[in-house]
Amino acid sequence: METIRQRKVQGLLLRELGEIIRVKNNEWFKNVLLTVTKVAISPDLSVAKVHISIFAQADHSFVLKVIREHTKELRYELGHKIGNQMRVVPELVFYEDDSLDYIDNIDSLLNSGR
Repeated sequence: METIRQRKVQGLLLRELGEIIRVKNNEWFKNVLLTVTKVAISPDLSVAKVHISIFAQADHSFVLKVIREHTKELRYELGHKIGNQMRVVPELVFYEDDSLDYIDNIDSLLNSGR
């Protein structure tokens, strides 16, 4: 069960990480669209699982690898943005959000049956 505090922190992290990754995306990649789709935070607010949707790139694992290599930099930037609102910046763990691929697969299956 999520607490109100967890939901507020998740919303804050979703908003701020989305902005940071949007800016950093232009430095790291060309013609790749990254979107932070979901943030799930642990009950003690120490670990945040960040789900990222990757669009317009064939090799999703490469993009996710680059993001994971820059985790410390992203956490540092996040600390500057939310430093006044949170005492400790949570550890960031990045995952690929494959819900768009799942939707495309279902759509193609439905269209093939016609």
